[in-house]
Amino acid sequence: MMTRILSARFSRITFAATMMSLAPSIVLMQPVLAQSAPFAGMAGVWSGSGSISLANGTKERIKCRATYAVGDNGNGLQQTLRCASDSYKFELSSNVKSAGGKITGTWSETSRNVSGELEGRAGNGSFQVLVSSPSFTASLNLTTRGNSQTVKITSQGTEFSGVTITLARS
Repeated sequence: MMTRILSARFSRITFAATMMSLAPSIVLMQPVLAQSAPFAGMAGVWSGSGSISLANGTKERIKCRATYAVGDNGNGLQQTLRCASDSYKFELSSNVKSAGGKITGTWSETSRNVSGELEGRAGNGSFQVLVSSPSFTASLNLTTRGNSQTVKITSQGTEFSGVTITLARS
């Protein structure tokens, strides 16, 4: 009987010790699982600079600030991107959802009163998106690596032909 009691206690102690030794592994795995959602890790304020190429051929330095609010367990994103150069400024807002690597949503550019839809793909910290409206179409590529982000927007037939921005989390 004493052997059974000691054996039962030993089993509980062994189980508890095993669980305690696995706890750090389980805790460390949680951020990796959370990162599988495409917008996980993007929340916050990012700022930086880059260049804008205008349709008339000039190129200017541009400063930008992005604010990201992430929801829906990392599958939803509300974004605001404000940028200004010496002669050009824009304020882009979007509301985006992701499902199965596909991105869909809406966007608006408030200083020009234009809005539309967006769609694209997400994976491994990269986003390839087509934004469109009746009067505007552009491709947007965004890559996030840790606290660094690169945004490239290209368009034809508009005031600007491209923007390249490097942002860092503030």
